[in-house]
Amino acid sequence: MRDWAKEKEARVSWIKNIVASCGAKGVVFGNSGGKDCALTGILCKAACLEKTIGVIMPCESRQNYTTDSEDAKRLAEKFGIETRIVDITQAKHALTLAARNAINDSDAETVKKSSANVNPRLRMTTLYLVAQTEGCLVAGTGNKSENTMGYFTKWGDGGYDFNPIGDLTVREVYDFLRYLDAPQSIIDKKPSAGLWEGQTDEQELGMSYAEIDDYILFGKASPETKKKIDDIFRKNEHPCTCPPEFPVCVCGKKSKGTVVTRKPILPGEEEMETNPRSKSAKLRVFERKV
Repeated sequence: MRDWAKEKEARVSWIKNIVASCGAKGVVFGNSGGKDCALTGILCKAACLEKTIGVIMPCESRQNYTTDSEDAKRLAEKFGIETRIVDITQAKHALTLAARNAINDSDAETVKKSSANVNPRLRMTTLYLVAQTEGCLVAGTGNKSENTMGYFTKWGDGGYDFNPIGDLTVREVYDFLRYLDAPQSIIDKKPSAGLWEGQTDEQELGMSYAEIDDYILFGKASPETKKKIDDIFRKNEHPCTCPPEFPVCVCGKKSKGTVVTRKPILPGEEEMETNPRSKSAKLRVFERKV
């Protein structure tokens, strides 16, 4: 079991060093009322007591305005995080209305996903607007499980100055939050990016985070799950759907990164001797493009 007291100390020190080295006055992060934002906010507040700002940015979804906002406020109150609220629904409607003549609406599913991705991109823009006016850095809130699956929006939640939780799987995020005594309502809530009403991460991914984390941490997965994850790795590295004879890409699907390890890295004898649990571990590295 990881020593979360030491983890907190190390991460808080790391955040302090980053903020100080950049000459920033503090940290701004998006407080969605979810698990990842909660952990990022708690760590940043511990590092930057004077200025840690959590921005709540509801958009369209009823859950954004009710449960999510309530959980975000509950977190802020418990850990003394300054809160700003920016309703971005009207901004999204104005943008999509202004762009209506430029949008190809022949594929309803593509339009739905493209429209949903406007939300995290508007949130990223809002965070940088607040951060720049406050002389602060923007903290990322993506975890290792999401990054492994390429489950983030480029120039949306994938845009930040630093990320204090990017090496933690969803399972580890929950363990860390329990140690920090985060609000139980946040821990119990189903993970969701809040892209549309009723959306959940696991439903969209087609598998549970428990399955993903087992594969990341221990290399354990059913043949079906292993194939799904490996296929996603390849798709995120080479998403282009243009015919091979095309001289340049015209589909607009850009690579999210590069698979660094074609074969999993296995633990050495020395590591297995000092850490018996590592015997089943298989490390895979996907270098994300930002």
